[in-house]
Amino acid sequence: MSVSLRQKVKVGAYVLRQRLAGRKRYPLVLMLEPLFRCNLSCFGCGKIDYPDAILNKRLSVQECLDAVDECGAPMVAIPGGEPLIHREIGDIVKGIVARKKFVSLCTNALLLEKKLHLFEPSPYLFFSVHLDGIKEHHDKSVCLEGGYEKAVAAIRAAKAKGFTVNVNCTIFDGHPAEDIAKFLDLTTELGVGVSISPGYAYERAPDQQHFLNRRKTKELFRKVFALGKASKNGKNWNLTHSSMFLDFLAGNQEFHCTPWGMPTRNIFGWQKPCYLLGEGYAKTFTELMETTDWDAYGTGRYEKCANCMAHCGYEATAAEAMMAHPLEAFRIALRGVRTEGPMAPEIDLSKQRPAQYVFDAIRVRQPGAIALVGNPRQRGAREGGQRSRQGRGAHLSQRSVVAFTE
Repeated sequence: MSVSLRQKVKVGAYVLRQRLAGRKRYPLVLMLEPLFRCNLSCFGCGKIDYPDAILNKRLSVQECLDAVDECGAPMVAIPGGEPLIHREIGDIVKGIVARKKFVSLCTNALLLEKKLHLFEPSPYLFFSVHLDGIKEHHDKSVCLEGGYEKAVAAIRAAKAKGFTVNVNCTIFDGHPAEDIAKFLDLTTELGVGVSISPGYAYERAPDQQHFLNRRKTKELFRKVFALGKASKNGKNWNLTHSSMFLDFLAGNQEFHCTPWGMPTRNIFGWQKPCYLLGEGYAKTFTELMETTDWDAYGTGRYEKCANCMAHCGYEATAAEAMMAHPLEAFRIALRGVRTEGPMAPEIDLSKQRPAQYVFDAIRVRQPGAIALVGNPRQRGAREGGQRSRQGRGAHLSQRSVVAFTE
């Protein structure tokens, strides 16, 4: 897989230390969101649908570095929003690299060429460029004609200056396996690794019609991996995931998510319980770990988690499984992911609790005030389950925004 030996050794040693110390729950990757503001309006995004008072907020450099130190994870992912909009993103990355943490700076690449001078090539830094498949699928996903060409040009410019570049790809329903395989061939030509994952059905996402359920996800990835085995190019696909996670995507592993493996720090605090769900915030990392009811979340436990197979919930599970079953992990890496035969049993959903928190409690820049933003509605009643990109602003105007004193 396309992960450096340095990173494999350091992260592997970290996981081993946690196991030897008997720690059941520990962070693997810090998800650091310094802002929610973005310069795109992707139809599957549930991160940027906030009023300007929230979108204009930023974490400071010191707040970011304090979060890195407090969490202690060996890897830091910086998503958003669009991190390159942050005026101090160069200083944030420099401070994390100085701590010898592996930094994945996620970007849609629209500003990447313009901002490259803010960074220096390092074995601890790589850009993770958002690229959702071949041109047809990517431009549709990001709602921008020509977005694919801009991303590819930025990738080439960054590589030419000595930076390590990977791409992150989110897969939605209606994305043919053949097109995904073609996309993976193209990334091989670009010389980049690939992080690939099914999209999570954000409650706030504009389009609710194109998220995959678990069965469709497994069938789709089996087809993709089968095409890779049958193709002369498939063996060159640089997938940056563990073999166990890929095996999970193909339905061969019955994993439960480990949301504490990728804790999230954003402008509201430490998000409970995970990067994808915001159902409360803690003031410190220790408070997050000690006060979150972890057993209340996950597939089979909570309705919002029913179809999730995203890497931010399961990659840490796969890492733990590799340490517990090294021979099985080696076999999968050697022979490839199984694409035929029975799948692992599905997790029973009959006892999951219903979705809660139909609107978000969020802090705004008004001393002593909290704003409740959202539609006080029952789950699934959102305008027939779909909003257009043009309707995003209209939706915001229809929401209830209530401020009150703490």
